[in-house]
Amino acid sequence: MKKILFFINSLFLFSTLFGQELELEKCATVQYMEYMESMHPGYIQSTKEAFDVAKTSQEGITLRSSQTYTIPVVVHIVYGQGRPEMNLDDNVIFDQIKVLNEDFNRKNADSVNLRSDFFPHVGNANIEFRLADFDPQGNPTTGITRTETTTSTFFEGLNDFSAMEAVKSSATGGIDPWDQSKYLNIWVCNLAFSLFGMEIPMLMGYATPPGGLSNWPPGSAPNLSDGVVIHYPVFGSNNPNDMMGVVVKGRTTTHEVGHYLGMRHIWGDGPCGEEDGIDDTPDATAETQGCPTNNPNSCVDNINGVDLPNMFENFMDYSDEDCQNTFTAGQVALMRGVLENQRFELVNNTDALNIKKASENQITMYPNPTYSKVTIKSDENLSGNIRIVDLSGKIVKEMEVNGMEVSIDISSLQSGVYHVYIDGQTGASKLVKF
Repeated sequence: MKKILFFINSLFLFSTLFGQELELEKCATVQYMEYMESMHPGYIQSTKEAFDVAKTSQEGITLRSSQTYTIPVVVHIVYGQGRPEMNLDDNVIFDQIKVLNEDFNRKNADSVNLRSDFFPHVGNANIEFRLADFDPQGNPTTGITRTETTTSTFFEGLNDFSAMEAVKSSATGGIDPWDQSKYLNIWVCNLAFSLFGMEIPMLMGYATPPGGLSNWPPGSAPNLSDGVVIHYPVFGSNNPNDMMGVVVKGRTTTHEVGHYLGMRHIWGDGPCGEEDGIDDTPDATAETQGCPTNNPNSCVDNINGVDLPNMFENFMDYSDEDCQNTFTAGQVALMRGVLENQRFELVNNTDALNIKKASENQITMYPNPTYSKVTIKSDENLSGNIRIVDLSGKIVKEMEVNGMEVSIDISSLQSGVYHVYIDGQTGASKLVKF
């Protein structure tokens, strides 16, 4: 009985001292920007200028508007000692990359749930995310790092980003980023609040919008700021960790990568009149919670002559993850504008991915990642052997090919990363098996 009373009293004390922090915060990007502004005055203005530059560049159709932008990704798994559940399996990471690729290319199955009001405003970002093939030193990599830490949690309060930013440095219990101008760094770690041995989920993630990048004067922002941080139980749609009733579909990462590519919250982080800067996203008084079954319309906002309802299906809202399914054309234009300006080097980093070799050899391999079959296609005749090799160098599958296209069943292979070698072709292509 004494233990129960102590637990109840502890919760009462916690709610009294930290009452406003008891509510789970889905995204702390806005708070992060305020923190950065306090550390480096002018930061928020810089992000606004970056937003304006990217938006202006997409007001007309650019020559590169149909190009698929491929972003090299490194996922840093930072897990506590004796906490194997934090050390997420490769399958969870592959799944999260799959979710990103579906969401940013409008291939997500639940896109059919979008209300017809928004059909004219649908956008396909045509952005591909790939785990890096090579690290900054040119060494082959899976695009995944794993770091064991003595830091039990990187969360000490929504206003203490110094604790959360520690995950981005090897000197403070995390891991240093790879070149942030050339890789999308995603840190996956514990962001729960620790109280008397209990962990209380407080934050799902945050990201840095473009700003403070190469166009800033040297030393005006810390080197370890840029990237995305995600609470480990909400990374991937197949995450085995319980998130206390929160719907987990991998959309927290979609949302935060949206911030990383310049998107703001769809309601503009304020009441009616506060805008997210995108013309085809309807205004709203506040974020959406849950998944509404009605058709809420909290603000009058004329979009092409129509007062559209709240767009709770938007990835940049706070609605449940199984309710979100869409970016708008305006949001897509902004993100692509960012990739053509502030994050130009990110999608022109030929050293991180095997894209250049594949292009020279005129070889395509799809789908990748895949569960069962992969198709290899060439503009010229393929003649010889195809070998699939695991990371230890062992050939796990080999077959002869004579033609311009071949389909290979890899369903019997274990989940993981493989290299595919083709006779007569230089280099190897990376294949991911779920």
